[in-house]
Amino acid sequence: MPPSQRSRPRGGSAGPPETEAIRDAVARRMSLLPGVGLLVVAALATLFVTAVQFSPLIQDFLDFGAGVLALVSLTSAVMWGLLAPDRTLLYSEHRLFTQRVHRVLAVAGLAFLALHIWIKVARDRTSASAAALPFTDSTQPVLVGLGTLAGYTFVGVALTGAARSAFTSPQRSRQWRVLHMAAYLGWGAALLHGLKAGREAADWVTFSYTACVALVAVVLLLRLRAGTGLDGQKQPRREARAAPPSAAPPQQQTPAYPPPSAVRGPAPGSTPTQGVPSRLVYERRSE
Repeated sequence: MPPSQRSRPRGGSAGPPETEAIRDAVARRMSLLPGVGLLVVAALATLFVTAVQFSPLIQDFLDFGAGVLALVSLTSAVMWGLLAPDRTLLYSEHRLFTQRVHRVLAVAGLAFLALHIWIKVARDRTSASAAALPFTDSTQPVLVGLGTLAGYTFVGVALTGAARSAFTSPQRSRQWRVLHMAAYLGWGAALLHGLKAGREAADWVTFSYTACVALVAVVLLLRLRAGTGLDGQKQPRREARAAPPSAAPPQQQTPAYPPPSAVRGPAPGSTPTQGVPSRLVYERRSE
């Protein structure tokens, strides 16, 4: 078999020592990711409490940077989520690693999003009702409303991601993919909100986000053209309709005992043939 067609070793099969060492290293790094996520959440919570109680400087930073950090984290989560189901370049352990990075970035993005909403309402950049109800802001109803819709979309996608185990059947798995695909729509709305609702973004920032959008669009189009779904797996082909069953001729039943004409008795004075029932041999002799 050519090397290009050689199947990759599965998780249960033993491989070379180098491969086992790489897998052990990846497993150790993956085990650190939940702890890193908890540290990020704890740091954000500490930052939030400190900003509320003591430091106006941190509030100024959050007023400018919380939305940027939320958009960067959520954009990174989208990119890692797009890479996670790839089966051409990634082994199974690599896909598990990218999935965990995707989840940590999504949690960090939601935390920064909560800080962004809080600081804007606390500093009267918008009202609490405009943050909760789309398109009700008095100054920028469309742009702020897009941000509200994006926030609701990301929260819904995060909840469906946490409840992935409830969508195990093929039908419910397709429903989960459709719900999870809403992240692309929320991400697009968040980009428009982030680039246009606040202060004017630099040219390189606009170019970077435009490149991310173009890359995501190209990858999705290539997957759909290759016959794969958004999760990187082959879609089941529709089975051809079976032809109507034709009337088959009745099968002849094999008799329990061979007919008498098929039984040859032993020659006079010889030993009975092996395998022939003794009753038939006796009846043959008695004739």
